[in-house]
Amino acid sequence: MSRADLADQTCTIARAVETIGDPWTLMILREMFLGVRRFDDFQRHTGGAPHTLSTRLKRLEEIGAIRREPYQDRPLRHEYRLTEKGRDLWPVIIALKGWGDKWLSGGNCPVEIIHKSCGAAIAPQMTCPDCGEPMTAHDAEPRLSAAFETERKAARS
Repeated sequence: MSRADLADQTCTIARAVETIGDPWTLMILREMFLGVRRFDDFQRHTGGAPHTLSTRLKRLEEIGAIRREPYQDRPLRHEYRLTEKGRDLWPVIIALKGWGDKWLSGGNCPVEIIHKSCGAAIAPQMTCPDCGEPMTAHDAEPRLSAAFETERKAARS
């Protein structure tokens, strides 16, 4: 299966990976959540090549995760803003941060997440929206849709 085939999968994880799973796209999103808005700043903070960053920013705009807004008329220059769809990627970036902090940081957490209303440094966690209990993978079980089960069976054949 090629990466292009991921977009046609029933599984939304496969489709999400095809859409935003590129390392440069994730680095752009990291920078946007850190407050970066302008192309030169994306380049400076990520080290990405201009063509690579331009391509990824266009893709994020095409899928509706960001929008361009002019900030200067002469010459015309734009900055990038997250849309609601883009802001909904915050838990994804925070989950990657948490995993990286635990397994790749050597005990040196490079960024703290501070809760604005109380000032506490936090480590976000998944909780059940009904009972409020914290959840890990051991506390959940998957329930596959009929379409996804059919697709998985076909792949084994």
